[in-house]
Amino acid sequence: MADQKKAGNILSNISPPSELPSFITASTTGQPAVPQQPSSSDQEDSPRKGNETDPFIPTTFSPAIPSSKDTSLAAPSGPPEQAATAAASGSEAKTSRDFANMILNPEPLAEALSPITQGGSALFGWMKGAVSSNGILQKVAEKAKSSVDTIVTTLDPQMKEYINSGGDTEVIVASDKDDKVRPVREAFQTVFGKATVIGLSAQATAIAAQPVGFAAGLKGAEHRINSIRAENPRVDDHLPVVAVENFLVELFPDQWFEASVIVLFDYAKSILLKTVTQMTPVPLPVVASIRADTPENYQLKDTGFAITIGSVMAKNLNVSHTEWHKAYTSVGRPEMILGGAKTIAMLYRQAVAEYFSSVEAGAASAVGATVQLPPSE
Repeated sequence: MADQKKAGNILSNISPPSELPSFITASTTGQPAVPQQPSSSDQEDSPRKGNETDPFIPTTFSPAIPSSKDTSLAAPSGPPEQAATAAASGSEAKTSRDFANMILNPEPLAEALSPITQGGSALFGWMKGAVSSNGILQKVAEKAKSSVDTIVTTLDPQMKEYINSGGDTEVIVASDKDDKVRPVREAFQTVFGKATVIGLSAQATAIAAQPVGFAAGLKGAEHRINSIRAENPRVDDHLPVVAVENFLVELFPDQWFEASVIVLFDYAKSILLKTVTQMTPVPLPVVASIRADTPENYQLKDTGFAITIGSVMAKNLNVSHTEWHKAYTSVGRPEMILGGAKTIAMLYRQAVAEYFSSVEAGAASAVGATVQLPPSE
């Protein structure tokens, strides 16, 4: 009881609650709050109602324009539409006045551009010299072509013979074997730059299958040249013919070597050139077996053996008859023929130059010669 009395005394000391604000009362009761009417003083300070608007007063002062500058074309005061129209009309008037006061160049276009288009000018003079036969652009084009040819031949080595074919030099090879034609073509294209080299089939009928000795090898090459010139109508007297013939030779007692003789014959210019390729040593037992397999009644025994060295060496080395040089000495036969063919090509180039020099000298002496008349009686 004492506690209840004490609690009642505490509550009796609290003052009653004050009135709540209007927005809390509206939300609590569920009724919308009534907006307060503005006072008469607020109505006097608010902007005027209706369609009435204040006139636009443009700014006429600009600190960037000095007072002495003519501002007659400045936008007049008034509404924005009138100001924009006045500015546009002022701009058109100024543009028309500027074009009216311009002085155009009366020179024709050709005369104005004459220092550039004339052939003697510095620009076009440089271009004319650059595109000449010895100009820088010609050298750049040749260098670019050489680079492209190098890339093409590197990717496809067989394209080299087509790229370098042509020119004034044409050569016939008295054989259709690739290991003979290809090195001869490469040699003449290296020396002459461009050359057409064609291989045609030719046989040496009056020589042994395996010539023995320098004389027999030379005779076999000559027989190939004579047979192709006589049997093939495509080969005329003005085309040089190259023949390659391999042979065996005993340079030292019981030491045999295999080599090839290369012969070039140009009938029209009376040029006959000869050379011998690198020699390959041959084992003595192989030569002895070839000699033993040659019949005693072999008709061409005086020029060599009836069995070729290539067939025996290829059988012993278990390779093709065109690959036994490389398998035996690491140097292929095309490489050996290439070295000798380059020598022949260079000698032929010099011989042709001497031939034309002699022809020109003979023609000059014939023109300057006088006819001696017999003395009168």
